[in-house]
Amino acid sequence: MFEYPVLVGDIGGTNARFALVPEAGAEPVLLSREETAGHADPSAAIRASLAHANGRVPRSAILAVAARVDGPAVQLTNAHWVIEGARIGQDFGLSRAVVVNDYVPVAAGAAGISPSELTPIGPRREEGRAGDQGARLVLGPGTGFGAAALLPTNDRLLIVSTESGHVDFGPSTPAEHALWPHLERVDGRVTVETLLSGPGLTRLHAGLQRLRTGVDGPRLDPATVTEAGLSGADPDAAAALNLFAKLLGRVCGDLALTFLATGGVYIGGGIAPRIVEVLRRGAFREAFERKPPFVAQMQVIPTSVIAVHDPALTGLAALASQPDRFAYHGQVWHAP
Repeated sequence: MFEYPVLVGDIGGTNARFALVPEAGAEPVLLSREETAGHADPSAAIRASLAHANGRVPRSAILAVAARVDGPAVQLTNAHWVIEGARIGQDFGLSRAVVVNDYVPVAAGAAGISPSELTPIGPRREEGRAGDQGARLVLGPGTGFGAAALLPTNDRLLIVSTESGHVDFGPSTPAEHALWPHLERVDGRVTVETLLSGPGLTRLHAGLQRLRTGVDGPRLDPATVTEAGLSGADPDAAAALNLFAKLLGRVCGDLALTFLATGGVYIGGGIAPRIVEVLRRGAFREAFERKPPFVAQMQVIPTSVIAVHDPALTGLAALASQPDRFAYHGQVWHAP
């Protein structure tokens, strides 16, 4: 059980967001967003954030991190921090500190998400339709690529975090086969995260430029690629966004088949909300549904972009408030 107030944190490769949950069932109260690169370690960032707490002191914590949680010390995948629940608990005099993968709380939040908190891409969910209680999939391209499944098991919901962003990703059309040799590799590989992330947008843009001109052009950051693509100012940026949407649809469909996600696919992360109109043009859903012999089954699975700001913080509050509802893997530290 968590003692209140509970400190909740969503720690990514670029930013860490912290909030306090004052009591069970309450909404998290945002404290601040801290740049990961701006602090030596998570405790330093937490101290800076608690300066905005008006004297409120947390008694326990649950933190979501963009990394695989497989030991007492967790190295962020895309940043220099090492997160240790024991150290954070001791640094702040907590009774309990829990560390989970960053998509565990997003999955928990999907259990109670309402239609008003979703932007549909393709068919809308029909309330009461058979399959509503099936598995749900949450994923998201951002600084990296995260994914988790929410599986109903008797009277509990099992959250399965994954490292699907690090599986190999290959071409499937002649145009993609022509492009792939021009894409930047990461550690010699093209993975889902290599392309479906902020840095992935940069790589897609650079690869398309190289394919078209035969030379390397200016390297644009992800925000510039997005802006130039949406405005039409840069044809290669527009092509990169369209290809990003198509590849995201393919991966969403593959994972939906893997988990039989009849309860829906929910897309978070920082990129999807900015390119909703691109996702709605058709390539996303076409790639999502093109899974013969299961096309008919894929056509009725709803896909949506999560419109809630900071869904991980809301999900962390749910994990703290409803410990008997969810089952999930995490690092747990208790005060002696």
